Amino acid sequence: MADSATNDEIIAFRLSAHHLDERLDHNRLGEAAGACGIQNSPPGSALTALHARVENMSEAGFASAIAEDKSLVQTWCMRGAPFVVPTSDLAVFTTGVLPQTERALRHFVLGVEKSVDDLGLELSDLVDRSESEVREVLPGRRLTITELGAEVADRLGPSLTTPQRKVWESDGPYAKGQSLGAGVVHFCIRLLTLRQVLCFAPREGNTAPFVLLDEWIDEPSITSSQAPDGNERDRARAELLRRYLHCYGPSTRADFAAWLGIRSTEAQPWWDLLDGQITEIDCGRRAWMLAEDVDRLHRAELPRGVRLLPPHDPYTQMRDRETIVPKEHHREVWKTVGDPGTLLVDGRIVGTWRVRKQNRRLNIRFAPFGTVSTTLKRALRSEAEAIAALREASGAEIEFCSD
Repeated sequence: MADSATNDEIIAFRLSAHHLDERLDHNRLGEAAGACGIQNSPPGSALTALHARVENMSEAGFASAIAEDKSLVQTWCMRGAPFVVPTSDLAVFTTGVLPQTERALRHFVLGVEKSVDDLGLELSDLVDRSESEVREVLPGRRLTITELGAEVADRLGPSLTTPQRKVWESDGPYAKGQSLGAGVVHFCIRLLTLRQVLCFAPREGNTAPFVLLDEWIDEPSITSSQAPDGNERDRARAELLRRYLHCYGPSTRADFAAWLGIRSTEAQPWWDLLDGQITEIDCGRRAWMLAEDVDRLHRAELPRGVRLLPPHDPYTQMRDRETIVPKEHHREVWKTVGDPGTLLVDGRIVGTWRVRKQNRRLNIRFAPFGTVSTTLKRALRSEAEAIAALREASGAEIEFCSD
């Protein structure tokens, strides 16, 4: 008979796994980022997410971890989104994520399929060709995706047949003034980050340039130019699934696939790698978790305290949303476009928040699901001031209202 778990046990267990029960020491920044990666969209979200998990976070400290000691790196990752991950764990979040089949590649970068079909080419072939050109174009340079996409597209054009080149150079469906070929290259670049060909350099103003990974990180064990063999790929996949189940378990293959960015029918190769290491849990549905985590699940207790989680915080990226937010509030938390941040109070998500910078001050708008006590208002104001300091603003203007 399957073990069972209550909703409170699951929430408490996940909060602990996400390091949202007690902030870590600053020297454990990599541990916080490496739990399941930290999504950084919109830009700046990763810093706020790490502030919720790590003591004494600062913009300067975060920038140093990426640009100076390079203990963190930003790469496209799960669901084709930008993530900040520990450099030492890069293979887990690149090789471990990369789909292997043509069908899976097309699903991972949704939007490219029709263009590839119009060209009469395989996406995997275009990724190979793009890699060759990126390695010629990018050495010693930092280029935005627009600049890199245009240069690579121009270099690839002459290798195509006349009919293919006509499609390649036609106006594309992705951005005004962008050729179809340049748009396709943008999709290929996302997959090349998973091949560890390139990564993001630190932002320059409003742009996020790319650099070659082996020029940015001088560590042969991380930046080997050799494609990973089957054993390396399987090790990375198994570790990725372990981290997922540790942070989001009990869970299902379908939920893992959605989190990763693949079809549910394609998750089995990852799942098979942990055969014998996972166990079924009855939590109102059939779900699974790491067998070694079951005792921890039953011992977990809901934490006390307040955290302001950013849009796309790892904790709110679980697929069984009703576990952490009552269904009547789902539309307030998860928007089609422009998700807000969430208020985490004593282990419960109790509202949303949005921020807007006005001159040197932050305007923070809280939208709680219910009434807010005077004590909680004080705690939220304190946390808002901490966010303002984190973003190097002079202070915070606070507003409480309905969403």
